[in-house]
Amino acid sequence: MMPRLSFRTPLLHPTALMAGVALFATPVARSAAQGTPPRTPPAAKADTVKVLPLDGIAAVVGDQVVLVSEVLSAVNTARARGAKVESARDLAKLESQLLEQLVDAELLVQKAKAEKVEVTDGEVQALVDETERKARSNFPSEREFRQALRENGFGTVEEWRKMQFDQAKRDRLQQGIMQKLQRDGKVTAVNVTEAEISEAFNENKERIGRKEARIGLRQIVIATKANDAAKKRARTRIDSLRAELDKHPEDFENLAKRFSMDGTAELGGDLGWNRRGRMVPEFERMMFALNPGTISPIVETQFGYHILRVDRVQPGEVKVRHILIRPLMDSTDEARTKLIADSVARAWRSGGSFDSLSARFHDDASGEEKSIPEFPRSELPEAYRNALEGATLNQIVDPFPLPDPQAGVSKFVVAQVTFLDEAGEYTLAEMRQRIRDQLSEERKMRRLIDSLKKQTYVSVRYDPIKQIPTP
Repeated sequence: MMPRLSFRTPLLHPTALMAGVALFATPVARSAAQGTPPRTPPAAKADTVKVLPLDGIAAVVGDQVVLVSEVLSAVNTARARGAKVESARDLAKLESQLLEQLVDAELLVQKAKAEKVEVTDGEVQALVDETERKARSNFPSEREFRQALRENGFGTVEEWRKMQFDQAKRDRLQQGIMQKLQRDGKVTAVNVTEAEISEAFNENKERIGRKEARIGLRQIVIATKANDAAKKRARTRIDSLRAELDKHPEDFENLAKRFSMDGTAELGGDLGWNRRGRMVPEFERMMFALNPGTISPIVETQFGYHILRVDRVQPGEVKVRHILIRPLMDSTDEARTKLIADSVARAWRSGGSFDSLSARFHDDASGEEKSIPEFPRSELPEAYRNALEGATLNQIVDPFPLPDPQAGVSKFVVAQVTFLDEAGEYTLAEMRQRIRDQLSEERKMRRLIDSLKKQTYVSVRYDPIKQIPTP
């Protein structure tokens, strides 16, 4: 899903909302700009730096404590993400804000536990796995990834993952309690006036920043398909592999490494754990029909021909391997697809229905969306950027190739421009609904947290202002 307009910084003072303390988790990345907080912010003035002390208690919330080191760690993260601190007083103000957020987050977590909001380890683990995948993608090697962990105070990957797990679980608990209280009618809507929206817009113009040039489109992506001769050759190869497995089923992983035509080959065809809805229907039906250790008959999908073996089964998911043989395609197949794309563009320009044309020709299996309401021009893939340069509103551009690395050939895109917006300052009209929604959410959250504070023992014992040295 293409992202919509987003603020570069929060519009208003954040109260952690449903993300709570998870906002301050320490993601591993290659630089402070990507999210890794240095122990000491670079080029910081001497009076704006605090090292992490031996822990003292910053606040008591119910039967839990918030530590001073947690506050200062959150400060380091916030500064690495762009929070401006130019004096000791700025630093103290930021500490106070983040301490308040940590207290608010703890109140929500405790309320979630009291209301028996359940968060399974499985769903949290999936979030941690995705966080780790994104973090590792920022590094060219495992050595540099582990070095970054050490620089941020983590002895091992497991230690970092545990911290991520704990933060993600707290995040999910906060989201869960908000959802439950809203379902129960205990969090009511808060009205926001036009005057309040205008005031917030005027006060935060600089923080909103300038908008990027954006473009929206709808598209028909036409996949290049193999000719009959190529499909026949691929079928012959997969038939021979299946016959080999009848004789030597124990060779499945070795044959996958030697012959499978996708990125899982080096893993012996291992596709990992999979739930329903992740694979194409033909593959999924066979995957869930097999008993562990059984080798499947040949399965044909739009990707080619597969042989499957399920290794393990647990409720709702299976661990599966496969061997994939793709029909090989070449420039002749691409040229045939380009002719189809040209005919689709002509039909569309002549008044043909987008819905009917896309239903017939769009490659749903590619994952490419048919409609992209708006997207930053600067973030468009190069093929789109070149094809859409100079295009006008409602224009149907000439078909252009889009590389398909898995297939080894290009697919072709027929696109119409549906939205254009040049770079510049945001207007109140453009921001009105977003400001209204954010003010309403913040006030609902503030009302809830104030109510929880009346029901829970809260004692704040750390006052950053008092830590400022006197002249």
